[in-house]
Amino acid sequence: MTVTEAIEARRSIKHYDPKHVMPEADLARLIELTKLAPSSFNMQNYRLVVVRDPELRKQLRAVAWDQAQVTDASVLFIMCADLSAHRADPAKYWSHAPQEVQDILGPAILPFYDGKDQLIRDEGIRSSALAGMTLMLAAKDLGYDSCPMVGFDAEAVAKLIRLPDDHALSFMIAVGKQTQDAWPRGERLPDSEVVIHDRFGS
Repeated sequence: MTVTEAIEARRSIKHYDPKHVMPEADLARLIELTKLAPSSFNMQNYRLVVVRDPELRKQLRAVAWDQAQVTDASVLFIMCADLSAHRADPAKYWSHAPQEVQDILGPAILPFYDGKDQLIRDEGIRSSALAGMTLMLAAKDLGYDSCPMVGFDAEAVAKLIRLPDDHALSFMIAVGKQTQDAWPRGERLPDSEVVIHDRFGS
């Protein structure tokens, strides 16, 4: 499957085979591909909570508008962000790079983000979103379907997964084998509404 085919074929699927178990090799490959998503300063500040425990899935479904895909999909991913990632030792982000690159980027991370709470949160959501889209396209290529979700009680979900205080909850992604097709794809808005050339207004 080409990237174009994956983009065109990916839909938000709501109905999954609850008996399907994702092989460990598929899960490992899906995570491996997801981790190739870009992130600022290569911080990789997204966090993937891989939820397969049936009881926890039931509890999550109860605080997610009783949406069936929470329990029926093969795997439920909860996309989060580590808001303190910029404070980590930059050597682990850039140890592979030439020394001159390490000397530039390593010292730049902390002053770029420190004390800028909105930027830190925005960066976390950006990174988890890029990782999430990568995950969904990779899932499609591996023969799975997916559904990104924001319909849940964020505070309750955070409590259930014991989200650390210095992390942010982004969204969920259900991944599995579909049992029903998605509704017909909604019409795309015209370019005149979504595409701006150079700048807004006159």
